Amino acid sequence: MRVERIERSKHKQERVLVYLEGGDLLRITESELLRFGLYVGLDISPETVVQLQKSGARSETRVRAANMISSRPLSRKELSKKLKEKGSVEADAESACDWLEEIGALDDAAYAAMLVRHYSAQGYGSARLRDELYRRGVPRELWDEALETAPDAQETLACVIASKTRGKPLNEKDYKRLSDALLRRGFSWGEV
Repeated sequence: MRVERIERSKHKQERVLVYLEGGDLLRITESELLRFGLYVGLDISPETVVQLQKSGARSETRVRAANMISSRPLSRKELSKKLKEKGSVEADAESACDWLEEIGALDDAAYAAMLVRHYSAQGYGSARLRDELYRRGVPRELWDEALETAPDAQETLACVIASKTRGKPLNEKDYKRLSDALLRRGFSWGEV
C-alpha cells in the first residue's frame, strides 16, 4: 500500500491522518509518523499497517488518559474503566495507567488523601469516607493511611451540629432528626 497523503486532523490536535491508496485511513500520532518514517509515496506492507493501527490506538489511549487525568483527579481503577468505556482495549488502558504512574501523574495514595480531606471538610464521618474510597476504586491497602489524615470525629461532629442547629434549642424530635442525619453522614452511633 502506498501513502497518498498525510495531514493534521482538524478536530484533534495530536492526531495525524495518513491516507493510503484504496481509500484506507490511518489515525496516528506524530510519534508513529516519526517512528515508522512515513512520507508521501512510501510503500508499506499490510503488516506495517496493522502495527501502525495498534501503535496509534495505544498512543491515542495515552493522550486520552493524560487529558482525563489533567481535567480532574481519578484513581487508577476509575481511569482504566473510563478509558475502556471510550473504546480502548484493556491492555492499552493498563499501559496508559502504568505510564501515568511512572511519570507521577496518577497516584492512588495522594488521591485517597485528597478524598479524605475533601469529604472530611464536608462534614462526613469515617464510614462515609470508607464508602467513598471504595466507590472511587482506591485500593484497600491505602485506606488506613489516608483515613489517619482525617480530622478528629468529635471536631467534625461539633461543626456539623453547630451548622445544623444554628444555636436553636432542640426538642426530642429535633434530637432524633439530628442523630439520624449524623448517622447518614457516616458517624458511628458511639460518636453521635
